[in-house]
Amino acid sequence: MKFSFISVSPNKGIGERECRKSIAAFPPLSILYLAAVLKEKGVEVTVLDQPAHGLTVEETVRWVEKEDPDVLGFSTLTSSGQTAGLISNKVKEKKPEVTTVFGNHHATFNAERILRKYPSADIVARGEGEKTVIELANCLEKGADLKKVRGINFRKEGKMVSTPDQHLVLDLDSLPFPDRKLLGAEYHCLIAGANIAPKKFTSMVTSRGCIYGCRFCSCTELAKNRWRPRSAENTVYELQLLASEGYRQLIFVDDAFTMNPKRVIEICRGIRKEKLEFDWICEGRVDNCSYGMLREMVQAGCKVLYLGIESANQRVLDYYNKKITPEQSENAVRTANKAGVDVIVGSFIIGAPDETREEIWNTINFAKRVPIDLPQFNILGAHPGNDIWNEFVTKGFIDPEEWWEKGVAACQVHPHAKVSRDEIMQIMHDAFFQHVYRPTFLVKQIAQALRSPYRMNVFVNNLSRLAEIKEGANIVA
Repeated sequence: MKFSFISVSPNKGIGERECRKSIAAFPPLSILYLAAVLKEKGVEVTVLDQPAHGLTVEETVRWVEKEDPDVLGFSTLTSSGQTAGLISNKVKEKKPEVTTVFGNHHATFNAERILRKYPSADIVARGEGEKTVIELANCLEKGADLKKVRGINFRKEGKMVSTPDQHLVLDLDSLPFPDRKLLGAEYHCLIAGANIAPKKFTSMVTSRGCIYGCRFCSCTELAKNRWRPRSAENTVYELQLLASEGYRQLIFVDDAFTMNPKRVIEICRGIRKEKLEFDWICEGRVDNCSYGMLREMVQAGCKVLYLGIESANQRVLDYYNKKITPEQSENAVRTANKAGVDVIVGSFIIGAPDETREEIWNTINFAKRVPIDLPQFNILGAHPGNDIWNEFVTKGFIDPEEWWEKGVAACQVHPHAKVSRDEIMQIMHDAFFQHVYRPTFLVKQIAQALRSPYRMNVFVNNLSRLAEIKEGANIVA
């Protein structure tokens, strides 16, 4: 039996060369883990990262024809579900015998909708896939009843069938490491158009899940409100493997990397003990950023820290269920500066349903006042899986059948929104350039680059991209 997996390009540019190579994309770890557990069981596996290779729908279909798999899996987000459906339809026209499986976030929260809209979709896998994909492979090979596989939806005799949820993988150390060589692609990491990881780069996950329940995020629902860490020893062992393969820069894509400071410190000391020389990036919560932990991170190679500040208005933070204060955000930024973090990125979410212009500008001015290096402005989105979506559907603000494949900015559909989407997008555009082109900010950045080999390396490697550098304004999804 042979499995092939596709990490699918965003819906925009379907069938066009606009599905070109995205150098901002991270390696699709979710399907690499699925490939790893299947290979461990002796199953043949191939993987395609469509955006990384810049393939159109037609080129992707030709790749599937060439690979000739028995099972074809699609990794889908809200932004890529339509592309997956189109590829699946075209593949089925040429290979009706292939079993198609849709998975990842989008599939988890839209299982029946996918089966209703796309006749070419045979199975939808919900939640984490490592256990499910092994059960599915065994079931298909034996020709057994799909009802024996947990965590899937499918059709049987014209009716929709949904099996019980799959159990989470509690011991992450038991999973084989992702085989990044399956991808055959190079990756980089962009912030505001600048490549901040110009050396050989990859991503890595050291824990899964989150317990904080931020309303704009679907992680809590997907991971059943649990946080599961890998051990420091297992994490450092994979880092040693990555070093032996030539990787020098990476991002930890955990939803809650700093959840347990003791574990973070153990990982950092393991990196130093093994003399591993990585430049790395991670996210952190502002209420969990002690000087001691941050200093250990810096000494172990942490160069960029993303902080989820989100808003300077307590009322808005409470609406997001963020469980932090603006004072904690300011303290975290100043502590990270004191600890020696090279680049501090502040993430901000604008466009809460009744957020005023004054509140929006209060957040923007806060971003200027605290010593972050770059602001990342995002517009609040509602999409299947997050609690904003659930609220809007319950209150009748959203027709889920209209928006389930796209998501929508909260301010577009909330009846009491005080600022339009277009105005918010313009504000974010203006705010970014006001931030980065302040004379005092530029002088500070130049001075820091002269003192920091990492910053200087990033600067030199981005000289040819200066004209492309721009703000990142996204709908949070």
